[in-house]
Amino acid sequence: MDQYDSETDTDEQDQPLLNRQTDEVERAPACCSSRYALSLLSCYGFFVAYALRVNLSVAMVDMLNNTDASGNTSTSVCPAHFNPPRPKHNRTASVYDWDSETQGWILGSFFYGYILTQIPGGYLARKYGAKWLLGLGILGTVVFTLLTPVAADLGAGYLIAVRVLEGIGEGVTFPAMHAMWASWAPPLERSRLLTIAYTGAQLGTVVALPLSGQICFYLDWTWVFYIFGIVGIVWFILWALLVSNTPNTHPRISEQERLYITTTLKNELSPSGDHVPWRSILTSMPLWAIVVAHFSYNWTFYTLLTLLPTYMSNVLGFSIKENGALSALPYIGCGLLSVMGGQLADYLRENCFYRTVVVRKVFSLIGMIGPAVFIVAAGYTGCNYTLAVAFLTISSSLGGMVASGFNINHLDIAPSYAGILLGITNSFATIPGMVGPVIARALTKNNFIEEWQSVFYISAGINLFGAVFYTVFGQGVVQPWAVQNPHTHGN
Repeated sequence: MDQYDSETDTDEQDQPLLNRQTDEVERAPACCSSRYALSLLSCYGFFVAYALRVNLSVAMVDMLNNTDASGNTSTSVCPAHFNPPRPKHNRTASVYDWDSETQGWILGSFFYGYILTQIPGGYLARKYGAKWLLGLGILGTVVFTLLTPVAADLGAGYLIAVRVLEGIGEGVTFPAMHAMWASWAPPLERSRLLTIAYTGAQLGTVVALPLSGQICFYLDWTWVFYIFGIVGIVWFILWALLVSNTPNTHPRISEQERLYITTTLKNELSPSGDHVPWRSILTSMPLWAIVVAHFSYNWTFYTLLTLLPTYMSNVLGFSIKENGALSALPYIGCGLLSVMGGQLADYLRENCFYRTVVVRKVFSLIGMIGPAVFIVAAGYTGCNYTLAVAFLTISSSLGGMVASGFNINHLDIAPSYAGILLGITNSFATIPGMVGPVIARALTKNNFIEEWQSVFYISAGINLFGAVFYTVFGQGVVQPWAVQNPHTHGN
């Protein structure tokens, strides 16, 4: 419940404040606005970030020799799909004899670098601005992505090192983006703006998975990294030319929009400076509620993100060409529900007067319990390909609801320190990406369906725990340590 829910007069005080906040200045139109332009360009940026993150998951299927390290022929549990007839699979690139354990370490190595720059990313974005930190972080990931084929030829150790460096570059993206939105997102537009921006992550996954499969099939797996690397360079050029850290420094923003944004945020942001209330942050139960929820949700998310192509190939028997397209289906639904959920969440807060904490908790429950149920169900579909893909798609789609739940709750409880808070929560939420693929591949050495059921049960159990914990301890008000004069904003 809210921090002040025990006080009976809280809700009566919240609504006048909500009205005063929006009535002080005329709302700037969304069409052709700088804040929505930032949201769209951020969407492109996260598209690049996730395309570079997941393309290895599909390429890995094509990078492996047809026989494993012990000489056994690799086959799928379910009958392989050979219809309709298709042209010959191009296999001009090198292939490697990596066992399942090595594959797990390669797929998880990205997150060993990713975790290192989460908290520093949030702090540096607050102190120096988010624009160049985020831009150069993704550019660094682009550069190392282009070096991936060379690293793979040198050996698994070199590939792991390159993936770690990619993770270091990409680790600043979410904390920096949250820090930027602290200056750009009016409170009653947060769900809309942030879900548009972060839907780029789903779009990157949706496009990268099937396109990577096509590239592997018609060209070879090396081109997966070259093509997406070029797309990333184009984004960096646009970002460098068009984005500013704050509305006050943007050269093309209208005066109406600048006043609208700064006026609606003026009571929420603490004075700028180097002081960060670390003790208050680290002892804040609302923050730890987000940490637990973020960790739990990401366990399921990263399990599917990194291992779904492997499951499609080794269990369901789909070819590399089919694999990418089918692996992308879950993220199409996730992206759609994320955007629609953002619109609904802000509508419920602004027009139906639901408190922020209620909206965040309900959306988090739907986005965590739903995926848990359907990922377990997917493990019992056997070789019913249609049902398996349908359940996995529903599982990931429902997960999109958390984009308007705990995922942006940092901006509700401490907008001035949102980047730092996200750095903290994302550090813990990166651990599933580090250990999840390793544990999953260790449990599925034989690729039996029963082994994958264990993987799905673990993911579901962790998800359910996170949902309950966040429901009990999550809050939706600006915390006293985050501002000089504590207050709430329509909770």
